[in-house]
Amino acid sequence: MLLPNHEAVEFLLSRRSRPAKTLLGPGPTDKELKTLLTAAARTPDHGKLEPWRFIVFQRDAFSRLVNLIVKRGNELELEPEKINKTCVALKTGAVMIAVVYSPKQSKKIPEIEQILSAGAVCLSLLNIALASGWGANWLTDWISTDKEFLKQGLDLADNEFVAGYIHVGSESIVPPERPRPNMEEITSWVSN
Repeated sequence: MLLPNHEAVEFLLSRRSRPAKTLLGPGPTDKELKTLLTAAARTPDHGKLEPWRFIVFQRDAFSRLVNLIVKRGNELELEPEKINKTCVALKTGAVMIAVVYSPKQSKKIPEIEQILSAGAVCLSLLNIALASGWGANWLTDWISTDKEFLKQGLDLADNEFVAGYIHVGSESIVPPERPRPNMEEITSWVSN
């Protein structure tokens, strides 16, 4: 039997994402990022398909993405506030990692399990970044599923999408605690 890791339990009970717009550079070094990605890849993955991959955006890549977000947002006739909100997190200088859902053909593993595995990678990456002392946030937004943006900005295949953009950087403010779920309302106990 494993001994309880009280520090890990306490971390998970108190973990709190940091708003991406409040994360500043510098972000993790390449060596630190490799550690974060390695930890995130140790996620549940039925069939060992690895139906996900990472794209790490740093420095000058943000300007290119912001320009494309503005261009594509205007093509889609999105409200300027929505376009600007999508761009804000990319103007801080932190690191952004796209967790790309990249399905694999399998007769045994249904697509939903592959999608859930990609989501598990997002949460694992978020948690390891926070546990390592970084501020971090998991975002999606319209740039996760818009095929034209994904093709132009991330060179994704037609069957791929972004399960999450994980922003990692230095914390500029500590956010206040937010309301948490009422466990009595969302939990059922079955004993027989």
